[in-house]
Parts: sequence; C-alpha cells; structure tokens
Amino acid sequence: MTSFFSANYPEARDKFLKSCAALGLPVESHLNPNAKGAFGEDLFMDVARIGSRTTSKVLFLMSGTHGVEGYCGSGVQVGFLQTEFFAQLPEDLSVVLIHAMNPYGFSHDRRVNEDNVDLNRNFRDFSSHGLPHRDDPNIHPHLLPEDWEGPARAAANKQLALFIEEHGMRTFQTAVSGGQYQHADGVFYGGNRPTWSNEAFRQVVRDHAQDAETVSFLDFHTGLGPYGYGELISLGSLDQKSFARNWFGDQVTDPDAGTSSSAPVVGTVGHGVAEVLNDAHIAFIALEYGTRDLTQVLTALRADNWLYHKGDVSSDLGKSIKAEIRDAFYPDEETWKEMIWARASEVTSKALKGLGDA
Repeated sequence: MTSFFSANYPEARDKFLKSCAALGLPVESHLNPNAKGAFGEDLFMDVARIGSRTTSKVLFLMSGTHGVEGYCGSGVQVGFLQTEFFAQLPEDLSVVLIHAMNPYGFSHDRRVNEDNVDLNRNFRDFSSHGLPHRDDPNIHPHLLPEDWEGPARAAANKQLALFIEEHGMRTFQTAVSGGQYQHADGVFYGGNRPTWSNEAFRQVVRDHAQDAETVSFLDFHTGLGPYGYGELISLGSLDQKSFARNWFGDQVTDPDAGTSSSAPVVGTVGHGVAEVLNDAHIAFIALEYGTRDLTQVLTALRADNWLYHKGDVSSDLGKSIKAEIRDAFYPDEETWKEMIWARASEVTSKALKGLGDA
C-alpha cells in the first residue's frame, strides 16, 4: 500500500500515468507554460476519467491544490487506480481524477504556485469591489523578517508572541491563514488575478461536469488537525454545506461555524466550482489530514516563504528549511500513510454512495 506514494513529483506523475495506462484510461495533460520543476522538468495538471462522458453524476478527486500536499492525494489516486477501486461504478456515475493541480508547488515542495499564490485563496472576484476588506493586523513584517537565524527573526517572534498572548491562537491563525491580497511576498497570498491553475481547473470542470446534475469534490489536503486523521471540511455555500452533511453526517466541519481545525478562508476552490457549475447540486469536501503541531506547520510555512524571498535555496539553511516544509505536509512514515489510505477509502466510498443515492 505504501508503494502508492512517491518521493517527488516526477515519480508521482510517472506512477499516475502508468496506472492510467494499465487500465486503458486516456489522460489529458495540461502543460503549465509559466514554470519548470525542481529537476527542470515540464509541469502538468493531468486529468483522467473513469466512466462515460455523459453521466449525470460526477465525483472529482483532486491532488496538489497546495503543491507539497500533493504527495498525499497523489498516493491515494494511484492507489485507487492500481486496486481498481472504481471497477464497479453505477452506469450513471463517473469519476474524474485531477492530479497535481499545482504542479510547481508539488515539484518544488512548496505550498504555493510559481507566483507565490495560495490557490485556495485565488478563486474570487479580482475587481476592486470584489476583494475582501478585512482589518490588517499589521503582522506581515513579523511573518517575513530580514533574517531567519539572527536578531530580526528573534524580534519578529517576540511581536508575534505578544499578538497571540493578547488575541489568542485562533485569532492569530485566522489573521495569518485567512487569505490576504496586499502582500505579494507574504504567506497565504491570494494573488491579483486568476492563476494558470485556476483557469485550467475551471476548464477541466466545465469539460467534465457542465451538464451534470449532482457533483461531489474531494480535495486532498494536509497540515491541520490530529496526526493522520482526515477531517471533512465543508467549503462553499450554505446549500453545498447542507448537501455535504446529508452524505457524510456529523463528521463534516465548517470553518465559518468555528467547528473546523481550519480558520475561515476566502477565495476557495469550492467557490470557483460553484461559479462554473451554478445549476448543479454540489458537495465540496476538503479532506484535511493532520501532520505536525500547528505551530510547527506555520513556522515551516514562514521559513519557506522567507527562503524564497530573502534566503538561498541551495544553502545549508535552505536545504534544512526544505526538509522542514516537506515533513510538515508529508510525514514520510508508514503509519501515517496507512491512516491516509484507510480514511480516503472510507470517505470516497461514502461519496460514491451519496452520489449513487442522489
């Protein structure tokens, strides 16, 4: 089972393509024209469909929305293909696998894309009236200090600790991760226009589900919650959240209601899906697997962001930071992978049943 998972993006893509070929599945490969991978390779969002193109019910399984988190979702997708998990689909139901939505981040072990954009904050109206007007707690300078091992970071950490002491960890998490559009060199930056991945993904959804009546999305993520546990985070409109609860029950959490390990966020992929499929019934779930302690994960994200804006990726410090960010989102441990696979199988089976009964 652990052989489904990979050590890098080229290996993951190779496993995905070979697994599709073994089942005779054609693959649509969308080339990212704006970037190359860590090994100089071309970068692709690959798409495979199991079942008829005309079904009224479609299940999307997505990996790599947040780049480095793609190791998890890719492993699940490869596992489903190699075990022929979808061999007995109902006649009116199909499955679409989207592999490496953010191939740059996957290849470079980064959560963001080639423009430092968090794709799950990028699906929004970028006109002046569409951007959020949230209070800026003015913590950006402290999140991106001038050095990482010297006095500037020490002073920044002191200021962040004071913020947490005054406002609490949850408020800090929301301020940092909720999505921001002012600082292009900052963490959780949502961009100033739709990214390549955003536009390519929208086209894939249109091509595969434009006429569908009922659609479910399972978007695989890592980095929040208890180690190895897959939290079912419902994203999107109130109707989408209600639809998801009908299928998955009380396990579904809601960031806006304060029941999730995730803070409320803006510009999510789920909102983009609703714009493309405005006539369909949609259940959008971010399947979020826990890895390390929240403080450790946020520190790794800060370090990676600092590295690409202030540091040297090839230095010893750079290599150490890259190892930390990878571990924060992909614990390369047998137990963790087994938990990922078991939960993914359970949740995907429930999604198939929900679609089948719809």
